Amino acid sequence: MDHNLWTSFLQKHVSITGQVDYKNILADDTELKAYIQQLNNNTPNKNWSKNETLAYWINAYNALTIDLILRNYPVKSIKDIKDPWDQKYYSFNGQMLSLNQIEHDILRKMDEPRIHFAIVCASESCPKLLNEAYVTNKLEEQLTNATKTFVNDNSKNIIRSNQLELSKIFKWFTKDFKQQGSLIDFLNQYSAVPISDDAKISYLEYNWDLND
Repeated sequence: MDHNLWTSFLQKHVSITGQVDYKNILADDTELKAYIQQLNNNTPNKNWSKNETLAYWINAYNALTIDLILRNYPVKSIKDIKDPWDQKYYSFNGQMLSLNQIEHDILRKMDEPRIHFAIVCASESCPKLLNEAYVTNKLEEQLTNATKTFVNDNSKNIIRSNQLELSKIFKWFTKDFKQQGSLIDFLNQYSAVPISDDAKISYLEYNWDLND
């Protein structure tokens, strides 16, 4: 699966800080539609590597989220759309899938917690949308960088050695981050500030405003 078309689209319409220019995409969504068709025509099979499959579904989630926003644009928030994560518009190998199914039934079952910093739900408090495709041969580096960027972004998390004010992503998906130890063990792999094992944890309000 070649994701060059997705990279070309992202570099035209997504800033380095992850802001998406939905208005301009709406004026010409040819590239986005073509990439989604490419995804539909090239679904993963048992011969694909784990990283190849992860990259495919991360990119698919992000592309379909942008398409969902465009179908309902203008909106101030993805939550203004009725059942946004359960709508099914596209067929993958004959099966209609929603964003929830891609996230929970496919990606989360692949035991890679860093996917939570790569898939983007079109909101300000989400991780920033990378303005290039996730690809097999760079996936480890891309996921590590996405996680470090998110963890150390003071607008998403406020990290002190003994006190943490974290994104609710860490609350909603805490099980995923505890596969190899505690949540603090996970954070310490990526945080620029060393965190004490007994640091107090609270969670920040989530800003669902559109990431435009």
